[in-house]
Amino acid sequence: MEKVATRGRPREFDTEVALAAALRVFWTKGYESASLTDLTEAMGITRPSLYAAFGNKENLFKSALDLYEREKLAYIGEALSAPTAREVAANLLAGAIATISEGECRGCMGVIATITCGTEDQSIRNHLDRIGRDSRKALVARMQSGIDAGEFPAGTDAEVTTQYLMTVLRGLSVQAQAGLSLDELRQVADATMAMWPSR
Repeated sequence: MEKVATRGRPREFDTEVALAAALRVFWTKGYESASLTDLTEAMGITRPSLYAAFGNKENLFKSALDLYEREKLAYIGEALSAPTAREVAANLLAGAIATISEGECRGCMGVIATITCGTEDQSIRNHLDRIGRDSRKALVARMQSGIDAGEFPAGTDAEVTTQYLMTVLRGLSVQAQAGLSLDELRQVADATMAMWPSR
């Protein structure tokens, strides 16, 4: 039986379960390629229910991104608490590989969305930029702490080191989406750590 949320009546479907289903659709198809039919079928709701709960496709995508950040990017905060900058990098690579090679959902949802969103999707790009900016700021600060602690060669720049690591992480995401195997992704991570600048 159809479960439709109407005014004055409690919503009869679990919005978190529906949002998790929408996340999988966006993750596998991207924002523009995910149709409303794809989304409502995966979520098990009608279009009126989707609009009542989330407003529109754009707001649904932003909510899905926030869920992705909370659940799938939790490894970033855990990695940043590692005792050395080298361990931070190793943990970020391992966490990213575990996330981007997750079953049918391959690649980083944020990277996929950044590549596939058209120029008209400025609101979404701003949302993606905010997520990336917060992570980058925290990583720069952590790399600077490692520099101050003498973990890097003299003259190492925290911004450049962060950009290098983030470039590798984005590259891993693109390669995972293109079909690179788990072992191959790990080989890239191992090579990255073999070249990691350390004193």
